[in-house]
Amino acid sequence: MQLPVSRRLGNGLGFLACAALLGYALYAEHVLGLAPCPLCIFQRVAVIVVGVLFLIAALHNPRRIGAFVYAGLLALAALGGIAIAARHIWIQAQPPGTVAACGADLDYMLEILPLKEVVTKVLAGSGECGTVDWTLLGLSMPWWVLISLAVLATYGVIVNVRAATERSGSV
Repeated sequence: MQLPVSRRLGNGLGFLACAALLGYALYAEHVLGLAPCPLCIFQRVAVIVVGVLFLIAALHNPRRIGAFVYAGLLALAALGGIAIAARHIWIQAQPPGTVAACGADLDYMLEILPLKEVVTKVLAGSGECGTVDWTLLGLSMPWWVLISLAVLATYGVIVNVRAATERSGSV
């Protein structure tokens, strides 16, 4: 069975989906006035990494082994973002007052702390990460990021692995 799109086009579409997600995040921040918490910023980084991998895969258009490598890298990057989004969802589900108070913003922490400590503090979560300012169909933004990254990971694996296994004689 032949895929309806080439691997190159499929990866390009994956990149455009990531660009659309980031576009909406910037719209929510700058037009709707929803300031991103540190965990939101980490989720944006994960979407950027997935998008860059899709773009590189589209431009490179590798043969069989390279396609498997891109599929693995896309899945790994998306799983990292899914883990961050899941942590954010867990923090939002905690009863009020059980999450630490709002801390320093991410820019300030990056200036004064080592990167490892910044990551640890951000993943621990704080008050601003527990706030739900936006929902769609009853789901907060981290839920939609988790769902989007799960779909993109699945799509990236299918586009790259399936196309690589269908191409006979490719190395």
